[in-house]
Amino acid sequence: MLAKKSKRSKPEISLTYEKNLLTNSQKLFLKQRINKIVELLSDFEDFNIIELNFLFCSDKTITDYNKNYLKHNFATDIITFEYDEEEEILSDIIVSVETVKKNANDFKQEFKTELTRVIIHGILHLCGYKDKTNEQKKKMKQKENYYLKKV
Repeated sequence: MLAKKSKRSKPEISLTYEKNLLTNSQKLFLKQRINKIVELLSDFEDFNIIELNFLFCSDKTITDYNKNYLKHNFATDIITFEYDEEEEILSDIIVSVETVKKNANDFKQEFKTELTRVIIHGILHLCGYKDKTNEQKKKMKQKENYYLKKV
């Protein structure tokens, strides 16, 4: 569901890190990058996020979330849980740092670039974009590439 802007306010964004998966400089990068992504997408996609809670975790933790909530017994790079409050969005976003690192290596991307793409992907889901069909995946990838260039 796409939430339309009413009075746009700065969202509350919290970041939680499991273990020692990220360095302090990577954590600072994430904080700055997430703020920029949210600002950019809220302007271009016309939505109002009031709260985002990120958990950056291991493959084991994201697999546990996948099993418990989505009935998948494997690690993914990101899971987005959305809780609509009328025309405002609240969300928990879980990111497996280990899977993002593996994907960055597989796709021959810098880790920070792949991490940025994954975060954009998760927030695009909050904007109403899906990725179940080939056409939806293509549209999602186009949006990811567009915003990746702008951040």
